Amino acid sequence: MKHLTILILITIIFSGCVNKRGISSTYYNDCKQYYDYQGFYHNECEKNMVEFKDVKKDVEEYFAPGSTTKPVGNVY
Repeated sequence: MKHLTILILITIIFSGCVNKRGISSTYYNDCKQYYDYQGFYHNECEKNMVEFKDVKKDVEEYFAPGSTTKPVGNVY
């Protein structure tokens, strides 16, 4: 019962930290959206603690064929 209570509390505390772009300290990022004088759209957002695109890139590099970052069996 104690473990269930701790799990529920942790879930409630961290539930607002995951958004579309990654994991941050707030659920909604403070993004500035504007058009410049030439009509180009700009969207400037603050950095998240973890960006999903960075995680995806790191996972792809780790599992890429010929990658040297893979673990090499038992090394004594």
